[in-house]
Amino acid sequence: MPVKSVTVRVPAKVNLQLSVGPKEADGYHNLVSVFQAISIFDDVTIKLSEPGAGLTIAVTGEQTHGVPADAKNLAAKAVALISKEYDLTVDAHIEIKKSIPVAGGMAGGSADAAAAIVGIDYLYSLGMSREEMVEIATQLGSDVPFMLSGGTAIGTGRGDQLTAALSRGTYHWVLALSTHGLSTPAVYAECDRLRAELEIIEPQTHEGLMQALLAADAPAVGKSLVNDLQAAACSLRPALRLVLDVGQEYGALGAIVSGSGPTVAFLVADVDAGLDLTVALTASGVVGSVVRAFGPVTGAKVIS
Repeated sequence: MPVKSVTVRVPAKVNLQLSVGPKEADGYHNLVSVFQAISIFDDVTIKLSEPGAGLTIAVTGEQTHGVPADAKNLAAKAVALISKEYDLTVDAHIEIKKSIPVAGGMAGGSADAAAAIVGIDYLYSLGMSREEMVEIATQLGSDVPFMLSGGTAIGTGRGDQLTAALSRGTYHWVLALSTHGLSTPAVYAECDRLRAELEIIEPQTHEGLMQALLAADAPAVGKSLVNDLQAAACSLRPALRLVLDVGQEYGALGAIVSGSGPTVAFLVADVDAGLDLTVALTASGVVGSVVRAFGPVTGAKVIS
């Protein structure tokens, strides 16, 4: 009996490193990014519709503000690309149940695109290889290929050329979420403005971070967290500096604005330390909401 519905679960990501090279002639930047997939998930369900119904989208869950429920959604763009590539007519309804923060620097839109690639491949029995999925993903955005694989990985180029990072252990995170997102292009533009008088070199992988991940040394990982966009995010949203300070004051091993922000990720020693920091951040009144997560976890996968 043909499959008529599939649900794909896909994680959020945090950046342990985001190093940004000089602005290129095409307006983009070369990046070195160390990603870790963490245990905050969107569930993307795709159900076949009547022939001729086309593609419809609904967005539900905790994090829906500002997420398009039309062709502008990255999941819909993923389906459109696959349809073109495989000469496929897709009549389906996509329901995206969101827990990943929107415009939070945690790749929520990219995650949904990765889930759509996996889901359409499964639903239509396309038999896509991992390489073929990555080829589609790369056209959608620099974070999308990583959301297919998950784990811990190093992204170079635009951030989309991935190699697995040699990493051991489980890492515990406390995430301070903001009620309002930050625009990624605006953060990059501010980064360029702040660095206009500086000579910017091509980014390199942080060796200290790589050694710490291999040794499962969480305190050393915490000391090695780096994000070249952090100053720009804090410039556009000065309250983030206070959030970073409060978290470190209350015992975080390290703190970083994730991606282009405004989510702030705090690395903690263990589950108990995470609970303590969650309570302290909540009581401080400087954050919108606080969630706990662990990583690394696997990327987009079919769960039903």
